[in-house]
Amino acid sequence: MAQVKMSDITTQGIRVGAAAFYLAEESDPAENQFVFGYNIVIANEGEAPAKLLSRHWIIIDASGRREEVQGPGVIGQTPRLEPGQAFKYQSFCPLKTNWGTMEGTYTMQRDDGEEFTVEIGRFYLAG
Repeated sequence: MAQVKMSDITTQGIRVGAAAFYLAEESDPAENQFVFGYNIVIANEGEAPAKLLSRHWIIIDASGRREEVQGPGVIGQTPRLEPGQAFKYQSFCPLKTNWGTMEGTYTMQRDDGEEFTVEIGRFYLAG
């Protein structure tokens, strides 16, 4: 298996780690269908609680096709993280090529209503 390249970036006390893996059993290379799973860890290393409101992904495949995905929460949840807490989840991304990249942002909100953007560093979808 290829070495996993993980992204790890902190914005305003919110640390986001992301790593992908190839799902061979879900993929069909003969039909240009490649499915990658990815693990995300969102950790509040700051001093104030924050709630995840929405996500914005930018997905680029090996042919340069760019897709943007936006929506509320992650996996149907909008976790609120106290300082020192972390939220982990797993999802997947289908591509038409055997590699690509993902990166994006989360919109978070403090208890006082202030919204801010948290970066999700680029990570690679590769078999």
